[in-house]
Amino acid sequence: MTRPLPFGRTADHEPADLADAMDKVAHGDKQAFSALYDALAPLVFGIVLKVLRDRAQSEEVAQEVMIDLWRQAARYRSEAGSVTTWAATIAHRRAVDRVRSAQAAADREQAQAAREHRPAFDEVSEQVETRLESEQVRRCLRGLTELQRQAVTLAYYRGLTYREVAEALRTPLPTVKTRMRDGLIRLRDCMGVTA
Repeated sequence: MTRPLPFGRTADHEPADLADAMDKVAHGDKQAFSALYDALAPLVFGIVLKVLRDRAQSEEVAQEVMIDLWRQAARYRSEAGSVTTWAATIAHRRAVDRVRSAQAAADREQAQAAREHRPAFDEVSEQVETRLESEQVRRCLRGLTELQRQAVTLAYYRGLTYREVAEALRTPLPTVKTRMRDGLIRLRDCMGVTA
């Protein structure tokens, strides 16, 4: 099915008026461009909208196409095709260029974001490291005397004070302090921690 043109003809038989209007536009005739605009703008907009699918962008690109038709009117050659075909080709190319430009911009933004992205905290690695450290602490605790191990465990894993540890172990406070200090030194050496 052919689409009717504003001059009352079909695309197969484009009116000479449109070609004449294009010739006049090539010579700077603003009234001829006005008639050309009225005839081609709906077609141009429809083509652009089909490609872009965004009304605001389509209006902008269609306007750019119409400006191109004004500026490039002298390049039009009737032997190469009809005015509508020429306008449709320019419209389609412009719309595709806009899509490509938008895609390129999105790709650049994505690449920039990837360059700026800091690697996420590696939970698995951290869990493995924590587990290994915990195992090392348990191994080192087994190397302490019974009183040292109990004092350190009560103080660091249960949060008891020296006095509370002394009461829990029924041991004099100075003895608990000495055992804890000696136990912590042995733990530090076993774990390879430098002071």
